[in-house]
Amino acid sequence: MSKPVQLAEPQLTVIIVSYNTRDLTLAALRTLFSTTLVTQFKVVVFDNASNDGSADAVAQDFPQVELVRSVENLGFARANNMVAACATTEFLLLLNPDTECHPGAVDNLVEFAQAQPQAGIWGGRTVFSDGSLNLASCWQRITLWSAFCMSVGLTAAFPRSSIFNTEAMGGWGRDTVRRVDIVSGCFFLVRREIWARLGGFDLRYFMYGEEADLCLRAHRMGFQPMVTPEAEIVHLEGASSSNLARKRQMVAKARMTLIRDHWPAWQVPFGVGLMWLWGAVRFAASRPFAWASSEEKRARAAYWADVWRHRRDWLAGY
Repeated sequence: MSKPVQLAEPQLTVIIVSYNTRDLTLAALRTLFSTTLVTQFKVVVFDNASNDGSADAVAQDFPQVELVRSVENLGFARANNMVAACATTEFLLLLNPDTECHPGAVDNLVEFAQAQPQAGIWGGRTVFSDGSLNLASCWQRITLWSAFCMSVGLTAAFPRSSIFNTEAMGGWGRDTVRRVDIVSGCFFLVRREIWARLGGFDLRYFMYGEEADLCLRAHRMGFQPMVTPEAEIVHLEGASSSNLARKRQMVAKARMTLIRDHWPAWQVPFGVGLMWLWGAVRFAASRPFAWASSEEKRARAAYWADVWRHRRDWLAGY
């Protein structure tokens, strides 16, 4: 049931960028309205030229939502920038369409931001639909060590290790307040004035990596993003990415761009080499499965062959 139209001046603009996620977007809106009981907010849905009826469904079920119907897919970064440029509220909340808010999630996140203004950017805790932890609510930055561990398989072998899985802060259940380098764009609260000072997302990042770049630029300005477990949402990762190999390549492309943008110049060649090694190791390890009797193993070999075949593209970055 939709929340009644609010009369007080909103302090928060919630931005949802959707692309062919009709049912998920409707669920995200339903839970947002039903669980946010204190914060005065407005919602803008930017539909990136979906062909599944997403825009019409939002217009019909949520007339109180401001709907932008794009005639082309502008990507996550540009769509958010366009909406944020028109916002007038104190805070902006980027919310993925494949999320569902738990009770008090947005209210608690805004309260946390008001209590920790020095952070500048705030996030919460994400779980899967079965309640299990989704680690992707926040990250630490890519370093030479973390890139090496990922490339040679140490990260995959010891995912709960804080030494070998530094980017995901292995072993930490996202159950305490903590300073982090990167807050996920799926549930990303930022003061509008800080967003404006940063110029929003860098539009070279068409998809993936844009929030990491923004957080790292905010860090250089003196801010330190923080997360709280009191703001919890469900995040069904990758709902708008049907081609998993293509998604992997785009993530790799974003990582290469982050390395070039945020590493010291002398480290960048090592970063390129480690990314090349990451792809090479997985391609080589999967080749024997190309002739396996198991369809699942053959599919895995084809997956890594596709990623490796496009290595020049993702190694070049955005």
